[in-house]
Amino acid sequence: MQQNEIMEILNRPLSHELLARDITRLAYVAADGTPRTVPIGFTWNGAEIVMCTTTNAPKLAALRRNPAVALTIDTEVHPPKILLLRGRAELDVVEGIPEEYLQMNGSYEMTPEQRVEWEAEVRSLYERMVRIVVTPTWAKLIDFETTLPSAVEELIRQRAERQGA
Repeated sequence: MQQNEIMEILNRPLSHELLARDITRLAYVAADGTPRTVPIGFTWNGAEIVMCTTTNAPKLAALRRNPAVALTIDTEVHPPKILLLRGRAELDVVEGIPEEYLQMNGSYEMTPEQRVEWEAEVRSLYERMVRIVVTPTWAKLIDFETTLPSAVEELIRQRAERQGA
């Protein structure tokens, strides 16, 4: 997929709504060769998805071995709105707490006092963290109104051919 096609999808209003959400599902190939999907907080900086994790997270060894990932950001309403992304994870060890980590956790409902306590706990626990940065190399937006999963689009096309014959 060409970068201009990816950006056209990511610049749609619905994509902006989904990219403003708190959680994505990160899919990768684990160390034992089996697939894994984990929910993880993220931020979108206009070009990259940034997720943060502990330096001892098992997913890091797997991502170093095979950086190919897929991400899903979706809604819990009907019809669902779904943004599917693919890319390669780049790992960046950061001393202290990455600003993205503090941003991505800023939308959880906390009182100002709870926020201060949470941030103090985070800063006391993590000496460093790892930023997982994914630049999308493929994107698909599904809203079940103007765009559908490709398999459903194929069935609709086949039905139209049968009815037209």
